[in-house]
Amino acid sequence: MLRKNFDYFNFFIKLVKYSNQAAQVLNESLKNFKVHRLDEKRKILESIKYKACGEEVARKLAKEFITPIDREDIVILIQELNNIIAYIEDVLSYIYMHNVKVIREDAVKFSELLLKNTNELYELFIEFKNFRKSKELYSKIYRLKKTEEEDKLYAEIVRNLHMTTYNAVDIMVWVIIYDGLKKSSFKCKEIVNIIERIIQKSS
Repeated sequence: MLRKNFDYFNFFIKLVKYSNQAAQVLNESLKNFKVHRLDEKRKILESIKYKACGEEVARKLAKEFITPIDREDIVILIQELNNIIAYIEDVLSYIYMHNVKVIREDAVKFSELLLKNTNELYELFIEFKNFRKSKELYSKIYRLKKTEEEDKLYAEIVRNLHMTTYNAVDIMVWVIIYDGLKKSSFKCKEIVNIIERIIQKSS
């Protein structure tokens, strides 16, 4: 049973930490790729996802009489933060299932962008706790929203893939992997949009 003074915002921060840990595992796995360690890395991500799973907590929180933000927004944030981890896990699973032997440098670039976004998302959630009086929150929101790095990088690496790879199966596999990386990174920005809506409703 949850305590009446359950700290919703610290719970969000904890979930973002798990997302960041998952992004670190993925980035390290791709930068220092070893086929024989793939299963081990997948188990680490599985463990992170299990720790972060907040659906049961969300249901309990939604029943609380007084919440600092709308109940449905709490549930949505928890689900979306968990989705980042799920998408990251999918990327490593695709690599494992399709028996990828060598990681393309473009994939490492995308994983570094994802890691950067989860770092910035973590900083944003620290400020979110004080969203009614924070002077830094909007600058952190702007920093995450202003760039279109995902679109540009995705277009560049998919084009490069088609220019340098002539095996149709390899192209298919890498497009799936790149799609997973793009979804993971974009999810960070979708969460920022949710936070903006919460602030607008609460102001």
